[in-house]
Amino acid sequence: MSLSDISKLTASMGFAERNDPFALFADWMKDAEASEPNDPNAMALATVDEEGLPNVRMVLLKGFDAQGFVFYTNFESQKGQEILGTMKAALVFHWKSLRRQVRVRGIVTEVSKKEADDYFASRARDSRIGAWASQQSRPLESRFALETAVAMNAAKFAIGEVPRPPYWSGFRIKPLSIEFWHDRPFRLHDRVVFRRASETQAWSKTRLYP
Repeated sequence: MSLSDISKLTASMGFAERNDPFALFADWMKDAEASEPNDPNAMALATVDEEGLPNVRMVLLKGFDAQGFVFYTNFESQKGQEILGTMKAALVFHWKSLRRQVRVRGIVTEVSKKEADDYFASRARDSRIGAWASQQSRPLESRFALETAVAMNAAKFAIGEVPRPPYWSGFRIKPLSIEFWHDRPFRLHDRVVFRRASETQAWSKTRLYP
């Protein structure tokens, strides 16, 4: 491969010239929504337990803006307890159809009660009942026990709205770093990372070796 070929492969793809990581993420998410066959908003969420041992699982992004990335969960679940213990987390989005990846690391805050109430109210009724029935992450003696809990809560909330459980809400990850990765031939990938020391400071941008 000639130097000319390498130059073409490593030339800027446009996103490296963007200075607003949230605007760039919005563009990439829009592309993913058009190309990914399933759940373009799926993301790997990484946390650590009280011993510093990492945990990772897939969750769904439910909103984002310049304040951060939002998802909802049972705060008594394992991931809920781990986040509440550190108020830090990391995310990874991987869109195979686009050969793109975004990594996010940052601090965590709880969403407002209104945000949590509004989102919970937008969920399907059966999903709202399920939030009351499931003791997420805790031992389950049988599938029948879960189905019984669902039936009992369906009867309890047979009339009227299903309120949001007090232990169910949302987290907002406020990034201190956002890295954009795009696959290129011969593993000469494009990588650009935005960093800031705190959520109130300006972003710095750095291109990284692949």
